[in-house]
Amino acid sequence: MHKRIKYGMVGGGQGAFIGAVHRIAARIDDQFELVAGALSSNAERAATSAAELGILPERAYSSFEDMAKMEAQRADGIEAVSIVTPNHMHFPVAKAFLEAGIHVICDKPLTSTLEDAIELKKIADASDAEFILTHNYSGYPMVRHAREMVQSGSIGKIRKVHVEYIQDWLSNAADDDNKQAAWRTDPARSGIGGAIGDIGTHAFQLAHFISGDPVKELAADLTSFVDGRKVDDDTHMLLRFESGAKGYLWASQVAPGNENSLKIRVYGEKGGLEWEQENPNILTVGMFGEPKHTITRGGNGAGDAANAVTRTPGGHPEGYLEGFATIYREAADIVREGRKPESLSPTVDEGLAGMRFIDAAVRSSKANAQWVSLDN
Repeated sequence: MHKRIKYGMVGGGQGAFIGAVHRIAARIDDQFELVAGALSSNAERAATSAAELGILPERAYSSFEDMAKMEAQRADGIEAVSIVTPNHMHFPVAKAFLEAGIHVICDKPLTSTLEDAIELKKIADASDAEFILTHNYSGYPMVRHAREMVQSGSIGKIRKVHVEYIQDWLSNAADDDNKQAAWRTDPARSGIGGAIGDIGTHAFQLAHFISGDPVKELAADLTSFVDGRKVDDDTHMLLRFESGAKGYLWASQVAPGNENSLKIRVYGEKGGLEWEQENPNILTVGMFGEPKHTITRGGNGAGDAANAVTRTPGGHPEGYLEGFATIYREAADIVREGRKPESLSPTVDEGLAGMRFIDAAVRSSKANAQWVSLDN
């Protein structure tokens, strides 16, 4: 019988969206218990937020540095920390906890700059603590099944990967009190990527996760359609994969009529797969010369990879929170037993690949959509 893993959180206080998502996900499979936090850079808000979550006053910290130091010294200190801050804080917070020997579960993207990402990988590799990146869409059962089908050769050698992640919530200049928009459109906090960093990295990671094929080169065109916006709010690009497959990626936060439309299509020599996040319990399969058919989460046709992360019977929808919960459940296994080769939860390496993707996209766009390598 496993005891719950004691964890802390940095960021995610009052008014924060993603912190609550992480806390819910951490409890869905009852593997974690929140006992400490540095929930805001504002000391009063941090204390109030901690009290609302039942964190004892002595474990409600005014700074993440104090939290890392003090929790590492406690006999009952946290085993893991969840980082749910704006992007520019990912690096210093992760560094502090990794160096304190505390496992890190960090929201994406890895950091706000490529230089920090490269340095963080070195720190993570040198630490005894593990690092897990919460690309939650890779935790969906039908995404796992799509990956399993590609790996098994069911659809043949991959030829094409088309992925798009489009939203509309930044179609106009954001109000001054819109906290979520404020930091995402501020390059000092988001990094050089706007839509490409916030949602484009999800599309990029999903394309690699399902296809198993790294992107080698890209040609990108980034645009800031809203006047005065300092980061991109729309991007489209061509992709070349290491295997020779070709692809297309579109990420936009200025596409009216789209709330959270993440879609991917993967085509091989024998067949194709289609999946969309807003209808996540269905995977559409089209084999060459045969009628299209659907495979449902929890239904007939779902394989071992999907069933391993399915919680409710077929016909009972699972989605966003459960996808996050899958990453947390796998993180719990990693904390207890160490990362194993079969673990599918994203690593610091995938985070670094995402930062190389952002960097390459920006470089390409500045060079009039010139083809650039992700390795530069």
